[in-house]
Amino acid sequence: MFQLNIGGSEAADTSKIYDLVVVGAGAAGLTTAIYASRDGWDTLVLEREAAGGLAATTHLIENYPGFPEGIDGSKLMERFAEQAKRFGAQIVEFEEVERLQRNAEGIFEIETTGATYKGRTVVLATGSRPKHLGIPGEEAFANKGVSYCATCDGPLYKDQDVVVIGCGNSGLQEAQILLEYAKSVTFVEFLSYSIAEKVLRDRVMNHPKVTCYFSHMAVEIKGDDFVTGVVIKDRESGETKEIPAKGVFIYVGYQPYTDFVKGFVELDQRGYIVTDERMHTNVPGVFAAGDVRSNNLAQVAVAVGDGAKAAIAVREYLQAKA
Repeated sequence: MFQLNIGGSEAADTSKIYDLVVVGAGAAGLTTAIYASRDGWDTLVLEREAAGGLAATTHLIENYPGFPEGIDGSKLMERFAEQAKRFGAQIVEFEEVERLQRNAEGIFEIETTGATYKGRTVVLATGSRPKHLGIPGEEAFANKGVSYCATCDGPLYKDQDVVVIGCGNSGLQEAQILLEYAKSVTFVEFLSYSIAEKVLRDRVMNHPKVTCYFSHMAVEIKGDDFVTGVVIKDRESGETKEIPAKGVFIYVGYQPYTDFVKGFVELDQRGYIVTDERMHTNVPGVFAAGDVRSNNLAQVAVAVGDGAKAAIAVREYLQAKA
């Protein structure tokens, strides 16, 4: 897990009513906090882990404007957090929100694992987490060779054979750091092709350390105390084979952090929050931004735009209530 150097988590005042409580300190949440706090609104940001979100676990972000040579995701998110704090936003880390409700006075109460905070408005920017395959061995070998973050764990596999499950943008992007350390990287992709951006395909899949199995699926992760291999199945022939590996990195999509708002705000069939184009949910005073929104693109630039829109929507809402 990455922890950004943002000067430590702050103690927030549970007795006060904040103008805005942002749930999630990724790109969308931190951008919301930058705009809102700069606008003069008393802003609190709550984060279940360390500030930065998924972007902070990305080794190199090359498509965010303003950084021609690319930038390490953790460094970019550190700058976001520093900017939000500069304008007065408070950031509380390692407090997971468990419940959101509105009290009789119309104030939102945000219950976390450690406290209850109050806000006149709420922006949900909780993002998403990697999906699991649900195959034998995946849970048993979690943190014993099974990983969902190459940026976090890649250096542990120096001169080892590793398997990456998923050939989309996330899989290929994270594989770049694996190629710096691993002896070999074997991709397993359910589809017959990669849906990743061409620049990533050209850079990663033609690398001499790389082997690809398309139209294959992982059916079991094997090991003793730690991972020793992955059993894959050819979707056309049905034949199986075991690939020796010390590490397995899984990138098969994401699911949103929205369990705590089920029944409170409208969600789509996949559990993502439904909003209009100005980030309004179906609950007045509650907004959503970033990867947690329905039909959204998982891109830092998009999350930043969502965060700016959400902050402006908060401003309009609070001004109308004044």
